[in-house]
Amino acid sequence: MKVADKWQNVKQQIEAACERAGRQAEEVTVIAVTKYVSTERAQEALEAGLRHFGENRDEGLLEKWNNLGDKPVWHFIGTLQSRKVKNIVGKVSYIHSLDRLSLAKEIHKRAEQPINCLVQVNVSGEESKHGISPEEVIPFIQQLAQYDRITVNGLMTMAPLTDDEEVLRGCFRKLKQLQEEVQKLDLSYAPCAELSMGMSNDYSIAIEEGATMVRIGTALVGE
Repeated sequence: MKVADKWQNVKQQIEAACERAGRQAEEVTVIAVTKYVSTERAQEALEAGLRHFGENRDEGLLEKWNNLGDKPVWHFIGTLQSRKVKNIVGKVSYIHSLDRLSLAKEIHKRAEQPINCLVQVNVSGEESKHGISPEEVIPFIQQLAQYDRITVNGLMTMAPLTDDEEVLRGCFRKLKQLQEEVQKLDLSYAPCAELSMGMSNDYSIAIEEGATMVRIGTALVGE
């Protein structure tokens, strides 16, 4: 199926979810997760009108960057090793996986200007998932004050792989609640305006619960 057709389907789902939640579709940024597809498929997504692309490995990002350059807005959405930071800084507009001070220190060291970061939160508590615990979010963000090249643009989470809608909603609501707690602190370096949550199987629910960024691979660019 062509990316353009998939994109139409996704847009309809987003509009329906926004209508149910009393939101505007413009409030939601769709990140096409291109990590499992070819550069040609990513190019097709660009031609279909998608602008935000997500990669989870520096090699994949660099390969597509070499072909597509800065035409897309690049998001790094995977676990980021400190030693790989130098490969992606200057190429990505957002890093969705800030989860430790050593990584913050390396981003700060390598960035020439402030970079948008989202703090990854392991809301579900699953051992297989990365991210800090909900209880650590506020203290962690307060510690980031020392790194003036990091802007805490928002929070990110990955929900459990389940069809249980209540479990998913609970996960997304918790992240929304954490976002509101951060915003109450009124920190200049942590506006925390974005909520990156929801993927191909659960993005409609995530939007209903306040997602401003959804990371969609299979339903958008996958086969």
